Amino acid sequence: MSHWQQREGGGWFAIWLIRTIALRLGRTVARLLLYPIALYFFLRRADERAASRAYLSRVLHRPVTQRDVFHHIHMFAATLLDRLFFLARGERDFDVDVEGLAELDRCIDAGRGVLLIGSHQGSFEALRALGARRPEVPLRVVLDKQKTPALTAVLEALAPDVGAAVIDASRGGASVALAMAEGAAEGAMVALLADRGHRNEAVRRVPFLGTPAPFPVGPWLLASALKVPVILCMGIYLGGNRYRLIFEAFSEGIDIPRAQRAAVLDDIIARYASRLEHYARVHPFNWFNFYDFWQETGPADEPAAVHVPRHSDA
Repeated sequence: MSHWQQREGGGWFAIWLIRTIALRLGRTVARLLLYPIALYFFLRRADERAASRAYLSRVLHRPVTQRDVFHHIHMFAATLLDRLFFLARGERDFDVDVEGLAELDRCIDAGRGVLLIGSHQGSFEALRALGARRPEVPLRVVLDKQKTPALTAVLEALAPDVGAAVIDASRGGASVALAMAEGAAEGAMVALLADRGHRNEAVRRVPFLGTPAPFPVGPWLLASALKVPVILCMGIYLGGNRYRLIFEAFSEGIDIPRAQRAAVLDDIIARYASRLEHYARVHPFNWFNFYDFWQETGPADEPAAVHVPRHSDA
């Protein structure tokens, strides 16, 4: 795969079945079922296997084994399963350690809103753990509901209030940008992912794990328009029921002058990619971009129309 193409595995019935088993029999039983499920995808998805091996070869600094690739896929399956429990029960099933909460609180207490920029590392759903700790602060997540309709429907059925707070990226750039601005004006945390480009999306290539890789410019142009503090966030999965939710100050406000746009974007995205690389090396099995990330092609400079970044499910 030369760019990301969402493939929703299993369909409506399979997702409903997993959800029913998980919530009726519990997380322990559901996790046992992950092994045959992960094995099925390991055997059936050659492109994903190849992408996993290519990525792991950059971070493990040793020959990559079939067991490594299977473990990578199993870790991804585990975080997907845990999305059900985060939405249905909050953090009560989990041991969530939070780092950098004071920095996030500082931005929230200023009342300007805050832009949380994450990646496909670990579980972005671990952000739901903040709900119990700062229930007065709304969380708005940019999500393309059309990418995985079956999974989206099941998750929204579990937590209708969460579904109602989603900013649907499929509605188009102007509508999404306005919704993000409204959320920030209300003092909300607005969250999106910034490490995955889509077909025909404007990208900049910056160093990442030894080779220049394409990263979308859309999140950073939106950040420049919002003029709110930007905090990087990672929901690292540590195995079992343990997660580490990390917040890092990134900018008090992104400014991208038109006359210096290319150079400034390169600097900002390179800083972001550097932090992703740090966490990828520390937690190598937590990065879930199962496609040919480094060979993705796209325009070097942004076009007039800005593609809205989309939080997809894989």
